[in-house]
Amino acid sequence: MKNSLSHDTSAWPFKAVLVANRGEIAVRVLRTVQALGLKGIVVFHAADRGTLAVQMADQAIEITGSTPVAAYLDAKQILKAAQDSGAGAIHPGYGFLSENAGFARAVAAAGLVFIGPLPEQIELMGDKVRARNFVERAGFPVAPSAIEDDDPASFNERARAVGTPLLIKPSAGGGGKGMRIVRDLAVLDAEIERARSEGQRYFGDGRLYVERYIENPRHIEVQVLGDGYGSVVHVFERECSVQRRFQKIVEETPSPALAPELRARICETAAGIARSAAYRNAGTVEFIFAQTGEFFFLEMNTRLQVEHPVTEAITGKDLIFEQLRVAAGEALGYTQADLRTSGHAIELRIYAEDAARGYTPTTGPLLRLRAPAGEGLRWDSGVVEGGEVTAAFDPMIAKLIVHGKDRSEALARTDHALRDTVLLGCKTNIGFLRRLIAHPAFVAGDVHTGFLDANPQIAAEPELASSTLHALLAAASLSTKTMRDGADAIPDLHAALGAWRN
Repeated sequence: MKNSLSHDTSAWPFKAVLVANRGEIAVRVLRTVQALGLKGIVVFHAADRGTLAVQMADQAIEITGSTPVAAYLDAKQILKAAQDSGAGAIHPGYGFLSENAGFARAVAAAGLVFIGPLPEQIELMGDKVRARNFVERAGFPVAPSAIEDDDPASFNERARAVGTPLLIKPSAGGGGKGMRIVRDLAVLDAEIERARSEGQRYFGDGRLYVERYIENPRHIEVQVLGDGYGSVVHVFERECSVQRRFQKIVEETPSPALAPELRARICETAAGIARSAAYRNAGTVEFIFAQTGEFFFLEMNTRLQVEHPVTEAITGKDLIFEQLRVAAGEALGYTQADLRTSGHAIELRIYAEDAARGYTPTTGPLLRLRAPAGEGLRWDSGVVEGGEVTAAFDPMIAKLIVHGKDRSEALARTDHALRDTVLLGCKTNIGFLRRLIAHPAFVAGDVHTGFLDANPQIAAEPELASSTLHALLAAASLSTKTMRDGADAIPDLHAALGAWRN
């Protein structure tokens, strides 16, 4: 993605932005920051020394930790790096400290600008229980539920009263961690304890809530922007229903499930929720969409989403730019009526994982990397050829974003792009993604959050003919120096004959 931004930043309270993140999102933020003529700074752990973000940054500052992840969660170290480098603002990206209200407060206390919502808004909308209560009081639709905080002693009893199927969630959760589906109340108590243990382990918070589980729902989210001066708009919806382990794999916009009237209703509901919170900066309101056409508030992410590029593709809006200028104190300067969409966009997450083995993460060197190129294609990645995929971080290697005049054209371009992608050295999900987007139900837009569980054949590797397998094994063997040297070696007895010929 190339940015060509022309905007007067002379009145902004910062001239340099530190990106408190890594990988493709660090690269993405740097592109917009540098396109505006601002200084782009990144922090990095030694494991990321050779990555694209470190190469691109105007300044890169090494941080340390007991693990690579711990380094990116060290708020004090990151704040010191920002102050030492002269950064006036910090962009947290997604994950790590992006929804940490304490970090947002510490940034402000240090005299820096946090590029995100106010700490109070993170606390309100970033906590699933508080957000759900707030949304319900404001009159927006939520699924039947029971919240532990309301009365911990009666939580299990109230959970039973909601009825099955139930979905148990950690209050502070995210990324599918700690979530449990219960269809038999006989195992409810045990599953509550497992969910509590996972919530404590992953988030340091074992509080729970349960809600009625909607069978085979769609997952639809709406991008919102607020400027803190009372103006809030939605930037349309994204369909995020194709998931594995409650984590998204494919996102697209517009959703194939929504007729214009329903699209307007769900998008305006999201904007209404954000207005009720006087929301500032970028955020995403997520909904469970039932097969009946009903939808219920799920959660709000008080940060930029991984899948934001599909919204950029159909609207032409640079969401990082919008975040920066709102954080700098500017008003949006446009209304809902000014926003338009064009065409259809799809994003695929390219993972280092083996789909046929339960989507198990893989590792290895990136021996060869050739990103696809062409009309309507965008490749967002933080890795470079010669780098390495390790177990230290999430296994996402890149995001492929495809834009077409309609969904059919976008799908055709997506398949061609996947076919043209070269990524050698570790097992990836590229073959799986090609099978997925070719599935008749996906082509028809008939998907739900349990789609992959209902169609395990998509993840399964197709069987190779024995002749093909033998040819591939032979080619692999002959590609290694040890094997080639052995094949080319002349036995000592024959070598002793010299140039003699019979």
